[in-house]
Amino acid sequence: MSNHPLTAIDIALKPGAAMVRRAGADNARLLKAFPEFFALDATHHPHMTMLQQFVRTAELKKVASAANAVLGKEGVTGWKLKAFKYYYIPSPPLGIAGIVVELTEDLLRLQRELLDAVAPFTERTGTAAAFYSDDDGRDIQPGLIDYVADFVTVAAGEKFNPHVTIGVAPQTHLDKMFAEPFKAFTFSPVGAAVYQLGTFGAVRKELETLALAP
Repeated sequence: MSNHPLTAIDIALKPGAAMVRRAGADNARLLKAFPEFFALDATHHPHMTMLQQFVRTAELKKVASAANAVLGKEGVTGWKLKAFKYYYIPSPPLGIAGIVVELTEDLLRLQRELLDAVAPFTERTGTAAAFYSDDDGRDIQPGLIDYVADFVTVAAGEKFNPHVTIGVAPQTHLDKMFAEPFKAFTFSPVGAAVYQLGTFGAVRKELETLALAP
């Protein structure tokens, strides 16, 4: 557990094999062209973000317990989610690329319930010290801090864009790659966890494993 009073967390669903394979293949393709950017590996997990927040580090166990209470009544592993296109978040000259998942009423409900459940343990905003960093916080983008602080207004509800991040590359490269036809596919979540966020909003460290209802 971090010694910092706040931790930047991501409560995320772990995607099943079909998504893991696709995200891994796309990540390998990006790395072949741009090996300096991040790989999906033991500290960059394929995941589908449900929420990002600054929470009090001392209350991480309470955050996990609150999230488990929500997930325990949802049959998440039975959901058939559809991946249907690529997108990227501009971070000029780069883009943070991902596979977009069709938004469903189930996902909207789950996000809303999780946000409500962890709200008692959150703080409005934090600093780079709340994130996982290999560079003493220098690799944490100011825009990322703002994004986590503003998550409820910029990325929740009608603005929720469920996706699985596949990597980082120059926007010019992504524009060409994403012009190719996308063959939609379905997958189901197989797990969930509370992660600590790192550079580019990647989930870097699993803090608490969450239990899904069978």
